[in-house]
Amino acid sequence: MSERGRISRRTVLTAGGAGIGLVLAWALWPRRYPPNLRAGPGEHVLDAFLKIAEDGRITVAVGQAEMGQGVYTALSQILADELGADWRTIGVEPAPIHPLFANRLLAEEAASDALPHFLQGVGGWAARQIATRNELIVTAGSTSIRAFEAPFRAAGATARALLCMAAAKRWEISWEACDTRDGFVVRGEDRLRFAELVAEAALMTPPDEPPLRRIGDGGLSGRSVQRLDVPAKVDGAARYAGDVRLPDMLFASICQGPSSRSRLQAVDRQAAERIHGVIAIVENPGWVVAVATNWWAADRAVRALRSRYETPGTPADEAAIRRSLTAAVSGGPAGRIVQRGDPADILGGSGTVTADYAVAMAPHAAIEPLVATARAEGDSLELWMPTHAPQVARAAAARATGLSEARVTIYPTLHGGSFGRKLESDAAEQAAILAVRLRRPVQLCWSRTEETMHDRPRPPARARLRGRVTGSQIAAWHARIAAPATSSELARRMGWRLPALGTGEAAAVDGALPPYAIPAMLVEHAPVEIGVATGLWRGAAHGYTGFFTECFIDELAAGAGIDPLSFRIGMLGDQPRLSRVLSTAAARGGWDGGGPGSGQGLAAHSAFGSHIAMLVEARLDDSQRIAVDRVVAAVDCGRTVNPDIVRQQIEGGIVFALGAATGGALTVTNGLVEQRNLDALNLPTLADCPEIVVELISSGEAPGGVGELAVPPLAPALANALFSATGQRLRQLPLRSGA
Repeated sequence: MSERGRISRRTVLTAGGAGIGLVLAWALWPRRYPPNLRAGPGEHVLDAFLKIAEDGRITVAVGQAEMGQGVYTALSQILADELGADWRTIGVEPAPIHPLFANRLLAEEAASDALPHFLQGVGGWAARQIATRNELIVTAGSTSIRAFEAPFRAAGATARALLCMAAAKRWEISWEACDTRDGFVVRGEDRLRFAELVAEAALMTPPDEPPLRRIGDGGLSGRSVQRLDVPAKVDGAARYAGDVRLPDMLFASICQGPSSRSRLQAVDRQAAERIHGVIAIVENPGWVVAVATNWWAADRAVRALRSRYETPGTPADEAAIRRSLTAAVSGGPAGRIVQRGDPADILGGSGTVTADYAVAMAPHAAIEPLVATARAEGDSLELWMPTHAPQVARAAAARATGLSEARVTIYPTLHGGSFGRKLESDAAEQAAILAVRLRRPVQLCWSRTEETMHDRPRPPARARLRGRVTGSQIAAWHARIAAPATSSELARRMGWRLPALGTGEAAAVDGALPPYAIPAMLVEHAPVEIGVATGLWRGAAHGYTGFFTECFIDELAAGAGIDPLSFRIGMLGDQPRLSRVLSTAAARGGWDGGGPGSGQGLAAHSAFGSHIAMLVEARLDDSQRIAVDRVVAAVDCGRTVNPDIVRQQIEGGIVFALGAATGGALTVTNGLVEQRNLDALNLPTLADCPEIVVELISSGEAPGGVGELAVPPLAPALANALFSATGQRLRQLPLRSGA
C-alpha cells in the first residue's frame, strides 16, 4: 500500500467502466480536446487554461476548487512563471468542465492501490483515460499541485511560444530567439507587450512541444506573491453561492429525515403557511422544503412544519456503534492490506505490547453550510454552488430532474470552508428539483442545524496494535483497524461503480503502514457498518491512523526505556526526508527528551508526497483542561510554489486538528446526531490557539501536498506531550484528561 492519501484507493478506477472494452475503445477516443473557455470582448483564448485580453489582462482558468487553501493562486503562479507574465495582470476564474481538468493523478493513484502489482501499469493507464474521458474534476487527496503543475506549466509554455511567434513575425526573426519577461516579449532591447501581440498569437499554431523554461526563471514560482482570492474576500466583493441574486429568485430551507432510508410521514402545512412570505411547501420522500421570499421566513416555516419521518430498521446509536467497532477489532473478517514477513510468530512470545485506540466521528464544521442556487429555463438548468467535483454535481442534478447532463451547467463558486464536505451533491439535487418544480430561481441554504445533523463526518475507528521491541528496534508490528469502508460508501453516493476487491479497503487504513524499518509487519482492515453515513474529512484516514501509529511508537519507546526521538531516528535509515524533518522539529522546538514532567511530545508522518514532524508542548491547566502552549512543525513538501501558502496551510491544519483532538465529537442517539450547532462542538477559540512555528525544509524534489498534511501528527504529538506532562496515556480522540 502506498503512503499517499486518496479520496479512494479504487473508486475512480471504475468510474466509467474498465477492462478490455476500454482498450478496444481507445482507438476511437479523441487525442486532443479543444478549449471551451468563453472569451469576453477583447479577450483571446490561447488554450484551455488561459486567455489574454487586448488591454493586457491575463485570466487563468482553474478547475480545482478554491476553499481557502490558495489553489487559485498557486496554479496561476505556476502558469504565470512559465509564461513570463507580470503578476499584477493575473486574474483567475473557475474552469468549465473539460477533459483537460480531470484529476488524472487521483485516478492513477486509486488504481495503483486497488489492483494487484502485475496489473498496476495497465490499471493506472486505464484510470487516467477514464478520468479524462469522463471529465472527473475532483479536488481531494492534496493532489492539486502534484496533478496540475505539469499541465499549467505546459499551458504557460504554449502561450509563451505563441506570443514569441507573433513578435518574431513582426521582427522577422526566428521565434526561438525571443523570450518573455514581466508581460513583454523581449529580444535584447526590443520589447512588445503581450496585449499588442495576443490577437495575432491566438491565430497561430503552437509547436507540438513548446520548450519549458527552468522553474523560477519567470520570477514568480517559489515566491510568496499576493494571493488572488484574498483582496475580494477582505473587501466583500468575493461571491459565494449564497451571494448569488437572480431576478424573481426565491429562498428555501430544508428539513431532512434522520437517514437516507427515512420517509416523510406528515407535516403541519397550515402552521408553516401562516408565516409571512412563504410561497410554497415542497415535499419529497426524504425531505421537505419551505420556500419563501427570504431565507429567514423559509427557515421559520420549515421548523413550523414539525415534519415527522419513519425510518425502517434499528436506528443508529452511539453504544451500538462502539460495540460494532469493538467486536470488529477483536476478531472476525478482515482484509490484509499490507504484510511483510510473519509477525505472528514474533508477537506470540513475551515482551509483546498491546494497546487499543479509538477515535470518534469528527464533523467538518465548515463555516459555510451546503448551499446551491438553481435556475431552470425550458429544458436547461443552471447551478451556482461550491463543489469539489463539478462533473459529479452536474450528473446528480441531471439524475434528480431527468434532464440530460448536456443541459445542466455548473458554475463553481468559492467555498466558505469544506475539508471534504463539498464533495457531497445533496444541495445540488435538492435545489435542482425545486427550480424545476417551481419554475423560478431558488436558493437553497441548509441551516446550521441541518448541516451539523446531516454532516457526513470522519468515520469512527478503533485499532488494536501489537508490537515487540528487540534491543532498540521494533521486531514486529500488527495493526488491526476497524472502521467503515468510507471511500466505497462515498463512491456509491457519487455514482461511481466499484468492483468487489476483497474484505478490506486500503483507503480506510491509509497511513497505517509505519515508515519505520520493521522486518515483520501486518496491517488489516475490518470493515464495519455503523448505520451512519460517513465521508471524506481533511487528512482522510491519515487523520486517525497517524494517531494510532505515532502514539503506539511512543508507548513502545517508553516500554523499552528509549528516548522517543532516538527510537524513531534509529529506524528511519531508509527515510532520510522524514528523518530530517523529525530532527529539525526537535532541534527547533528544543526537545528535552520528553521525560516525566516535560510536557513535550513528538510525532512524524509522511503523506501526499510530503513529510512532516511536530513537537508539541502541552499541559493541564488549573481547571484540568488541556492547554497547548506551542507547536513546532518541520515540513518537507518538495519544491514550494508559494512558501506563504504552505505556511498558511500548515498553520490552518494544526488549528483544525486541534479542534478535532480537544473539541467535541459527533454523537448519535436513537438515529439522531445530538449536536445541533457549532457551540456544541467545543471548537478552539483564538485564546486557545498555541504559538505555532513552521520550518520549511528546502528541497528540490517534486512538489507534495500540504493542505491536509498537518492534521495526522498533531493529535499523537499532543497525546504524547500529555503523557510526558501527566504520566497518563490518552488513547481516545477527542482527548479527555482523566478518561
